[in-house]
Amino acid sequence: MDVAAINLPPTLELTIDLTDEQFFELCQKNRDYRFERTASGDLLIMPPTGSDTGRRNIKVSAQLEVWNQKNNLGVAFDSSAGFKLPNGADRSPDASWVKREPWEALTPEQQEKFAPLCPDFVVELRSKSDSLKELQKKMQEYIANGTRLGWLIDRKNQRVEIYRQGQDVEIIQSPNTLSGEDVLPGFVLDLKDIL
Repeated sequence: MDVAAINLPPTLELTIDLTDEQFFELCQKNRDYRFERTASGDLLIMPPTGSDTGRRNIKVSAQLEVWNQKNNLGVAFDSSAGFKLPNGADRSPDASWVKREPWEALTPEQQEKFAPLCPDFVVELRSKSDSLKELQKKMQEYIANGTRLGWLIDRKNQRVEIYRQGQDVEIIQSPNTLSGEDVLPGFVLDLKDIL
């Protein structure tokens, strides 16, 4: 029997009207997929990353959590966390961090679901199937919604794009480390085996 292949885009975008509760329930019942929702309500369905991207992503999250444990200034998140941004989008950065005060101001129910806030710091790690243009738009969205520092780690082009409030994007070619600046004081991400 010959089965025809179905060629779908790396990220499937659907227009579907879901309440926040329905969207959360969809994500909970389909944990093998990663869902996001744009500010206009379009549902984005992304397959799990490949093993190599997952291996690199855990290195980012682990370094962020080690720094966070030592400094106790906020809360670190991995790629499975979702946030309801002020513009209405539901996003899930590859790694993120939120200052302690806004996190603790949330109710336990808000913390359990998609926290209604924008992280102070975000990281997006570009995989082979990711569109650079779409990731750049997502980074701009984070900044527009309150992120103070964001890193787009682009392995394909061996560079990092640094996003900051009120500043032009800075592009660094093949850096060895990245500084958390005043957002994550003392945090230095070692890019060995990540970039």
